[in-house]
Amino acid sequence: MGEWWKAIVLGLVEGLTEFLPISSTGHLLIASDLLNFQQSSSGTFEIFIQFGAVLAVVGYYARDLLAQAGAVRTDPDVRRFWAGVVVAFLPAAVLGLLLRNWIKTVLFASPSVIAWSLILGGVVLILIERIPRRAAPTTTTPTAITLRQAAIVGVAQATALVPGVSRSGASMVGGLLSGMDRPTATAFSFYLAIPTLGAATLVDLASSLGQLTSGDLQLLLIGTAVSAVVAGASIHWLIRYVAHHTFVPFGIYRVGAGLLILVLLSAGVL
Repeated sequence: MGEWWKAIVLGLVEGLTEFLPISSTGHLLIASDLLNFQQSSSGTFEIFIQFGAVLAVVGYYARDLLAQAGAVRTDPDVRRFWAGVVVAFLPAAVLGLLLRNWIKTVLFASPSVIAWSLILGGVVLILIERIPRRAAPTTTTPTAITLRQAAIVGVAQATALVPGVSRSGASMVGGLLSGMDRPTATAFSFYLAIPTLGAATLVDLASSLGQLTSGDLQLLLIGTAVSAVVAGASIHWLIRYVAHHTFVPFGIYRVGAGLLILVLLSAGVL
């Protein structure tokens, strides 16, 4: 059966975790270790199959994206919104390019970094939701997001270059702190995934293509296809969830997952 069934499992993990604030990369790296998943280029599979999540977002927002494309010349709100997406994308893009090799060779190879990132990120999520904010959210629709808010989200998202932090979680926290309500911060995080994950996929694939075998490419396609389907279902669920619930359960889960990883490390399993 080879490695294809492991690619399916990892595709399921990616699809389930990409848009939840629990770190898809952290989960993928730990799951790959536990499954002893083999590939020619370390870390490429875990990055590339995030493209499935991009496809899921584009599919979910296809009607809105087409409408925005038609209105971008005449609607200043649409232009400001996409300018905000670009502003929020840049910090992670620049740092990711500068630190790419170090992140893949050092941080991706350290389960302890993932564990502590999960724990600290979980504590932050719980505190953000439990500590009363001084003012009520001022932004309740994505097209009303300001460039200042987008910049705050971008800085927050850049912290997710550390595996275990969670790109979606960091960007959502940045959105909440900047004055967005929970559904708006979540929707902006989805849109921001398109350039962020898309660029990460293309850059890593271009730099690793010479190291990949035909078998690796098959595994990439399997994992990406599975992640796209599962991520689509995850988006539908999370949109409904955030309308009436907080992120506290995700924070609690993160702390528990981080502690479990530390236990597995001390037992020599990882």
